[in-house]
Amino acid sequence: MAYKFSPSLMCMNLVQFREQILALNERADFYHIDIMDGHYVRNITLSPFFISQVKSITQLPIDAHLMVESPADFIDMTAEAGADYITPHAETINRDAFRIINRIKARGCKAGVALNPATPLEYIREYIHLLDKITIMTVDPGYAGQAFIPEMLKKIRQAKEWKETYGYPYLIEVDGSCNKATFKQLAAAGTEVFIVGSSGLFNLHPDVTVAWDRMMENFQHEVGVK
Repeated sequence: MAYKFSPSLMCMNLVQFREQILALNERADFYHIDIMDGHYVRNITLSPFFISQVKSITQLPIDAHLMVESPADFIDMTAEAGADYITPHAETINRDAFRIINRIKARGCKAGVALNPATPLEYIREYIHLLDKITIMTVDPGYAGQAFIPEMLKKIRQAKEWKETYGYPYLIEVDGSCNKATFKQLAAAGTEVFIVGSSGLFNLHPDVTVAWDRMMENFQHEVGVK
């Protein structure tokens, strides 16, 4: 299986923005950009403007993770900024999920949905077949560096089972504490895309190329493959 890695850019060293993006362009599979509004979560991070700056120096797919109360307000601006995937939270869209997904796809983007730890997979059952990606949160949303919630492994296994049983096209992605301590169990459960942040990547070394090599060494040691 070809595992994929998506650096969470809220965890990067913004003083070395261009240097780190150019280095990661040769290594990463996606970029994960968290957009937080200070309401849905008590934090404010990146923005559609940040997406446009990354887009100007990369050809990698950019995933806009909308941790916001009103994701419909952000779809057009994130698409125009250059997002390739737009991933709102299921908890914010279920009253109009089909309309939101159709709007994302009408803008030429792929549609993802993120699930908080306490939200079961059954919550998105009626539209899961329309999704290009499911992001399973293994920490409560809002801040980097939180402890891994092991109960989420069951949800990952369920997403894998549904994908294999029904032929669903979505990628199974995990957001939260993807690192040396969790790589093995996450891969075994069915994770296909690992969002790597502080503990998994950026804190391993100030030079992001060295940090990436260390991350891959950790992954290969724990999982046994790239």
